Amino acid sequence: MDIDAVDLEVVKASLSGIVQEMQNSLFRTGFSTIVRESQDASCALMNAHGEVVAQHVVLPLHIGAFPACCAAILDEFRSDLAAGDAFLINHPYQGGSPHAPDVCVITPIFVGGDLFGFAGSIAHKGDIGGPVPGSCSGQAREIFNEGLHLPAVRYQRNFAPLTDIERIIAANSRTPELVLGDIRGQLGADRLGERRLHELVGRYGKDKVELSFRRLCEIGEARVRGAIAEWADGRYEAERFVDDDGIDLEKPVRIHVTAEKSGDRLHFDFSGSADQTRGPANIRPPLVQAACAYALISMIDPNMFVSSGLLRAFSVFAREGSVLNPRFPAPVNTYNPTVHALVDALFAALAPIAPGKMRADGSGSRSIVIGGRTTSAGKAYVQYEIIAGGAGARPAGDGASVTTVNQSNAKIAPIEIIESEFPTRLVRFELIRDSGGAGTYRGGLGVRREYLNLADARFSIRSMKHVIPPHGMAGGRDGRPGDIWINPDAVGAKRLPTRYADYPLKAGDVFRLDTPGGGGYGDPLARPPESVLADLREGFVSPEAAERDYGVVLTADRNKVDAAATIRMRAMLRESGASSEPDRSGKNRKS
Repeated sequence: MDIDAVDLEVVKASLSGIVQEMQNSLFRTGFSTIVRESQDASCALMNAHGEVVAQHVVLPLHIGAFPACCAAILDEFRSDLAAGDAFLINHPYQGGSPHAPDVCVITPIFVGGDLFGFAGSIAHKGDIGGPVPGSCSGQAREIFNEGLHLPAVRYQRNFAPLTDIERIIAANSRTPELVLGDIRGQLGADRLGERRLHELVGRYGKDKVELSFRRLCEIGEARVRGAIAEWADGRYEAERFVDDDGIDLEKPVRIHVTAEKSGDRLHFDFSGSADQTRGPANIRPPLVQAACAYALISMIDPNMFVSSGLLRAFSVFAREGSVLNPRFPAPVNTYNPTVHALVDALFAALAPIAPGKMRADGSGSRSIVIGGRTTSAGKAYVQYEIIAGGAGARPAGDGASVTTVNQSNAKIAPIEIIESEFPTRLVRFELIRDSGGAGTYRGGLGVRREYLNLADARFSIRSMKHVIPPHGMAGGRDGRPGDIWINPDAVGAKRLPTRYADYPLKAGDVFRLDTPGGGGYGDPLARPPESVLADLREGFVSPEAAERDYGVVLTADRNKVDAAATIRMRAMLRESGASSEPDRSGKNRKS
């Protein structure tokens, strides 16, 4: 049996539509701000082997998480699966969840009595237990410090809930109503995906849809291999560093990649990366594989149809006992900084063979967690927020300001929502002038977000690039690093490390988070003076930085560029070497 090109395209579009509808359902039924506002979740459809056949890419790392979660379910329940089942799993070692708060809900789909596939969703939970509100302790030393871990467990049988599982989850969470509400929303999204897939099978038949699954994976693999075949053969290296692991604060964590390309084959070797860390900077191999897939998708075609076929087009090695393949029970909960460093290293390594896809480093990711009890009802709350920074500049454009970068793709929660749901007030939310790295193309700006805390609470942060800044590329300058202060304008102001857990906030305390700006691209002295003047007028760049970094001199009224003075200033800066910066592309080299 075969399927013609038209039918294949229709099935492909239908699968994308199903997953998009699942995603919309999940966001609209979300109980927590994390799901409802920040949209920290993904949905997917898998075949009977657990391979992704369609994913709505909100969080790209989940292309590696879904198959690993399905594999754990198949290992445990393969002989005891039935229509109406549902399963939960959030164990990073026994499944594919990045960390415990990322609970995966999987439902098997049967057609004609045979297992046909799975519908799945992964969504972050505000609190899944552990020693600190939000469950993401930056000082965790083993996963047992990171909350409740569920191996593959049955959640429903014959569409009826097994309430003991919900009681266990509720007993281990500070916000049980929100956590269970979000899990039920995930289940509803999965059931919606099941119904829509059954409708698709009803139109085209089981065999034709199953064949489409295979064809779409084959096309995805061929698309990636075809692009790789056009790149220059060679061996390329790059590295990036994470500020620290939350425990050894003076010890950066090295992420090193060697990319070996031959014909249509590409192999990523991470053997040179640091050993597994004592703190929670470790990540598991499914995330390493997904990060590599994300980088390739970004470099080849960001609109590419996502399936597990993409994962077959390259190979990955991460040595056991390293930060990218830790041994149980090494902690993993603040994994995102490590993934960002990995992605930045991948882009830097592959820059020589895909120069049009080069870009400077972005701000990475960060989240804040505030937990306590409201002053009115005495009910527990967990305020979890994802805060963006600046994107790195590219060969053809400035970096975007205040945006999530790389594999992160969640939204900043609106101020109105935060202030209405939690005992806090936003005092500042503004761009940080001069935070974007100077370059022919400027890095995106970071943001300052300052809070007035209205009740006693416990504060945690997991961030990055407060010590090691986002690197510029091709002569561009580094972006401004991030920072976090408690009561920054008061006597006794306290600066916190990049990762910190359980700081005791008092009512009336203020905390300020500055996010990093993106790195610049190209020689700053080659940036058109008119572009610098436009940045000045928008408040992105100060007059001092315009002259110091870009060699642009303004007239006395600061409304125009003094062309003659600018030519002289740039000549002087070039002669003095003031514009020369080391190539921060990541020590990439071909051998």
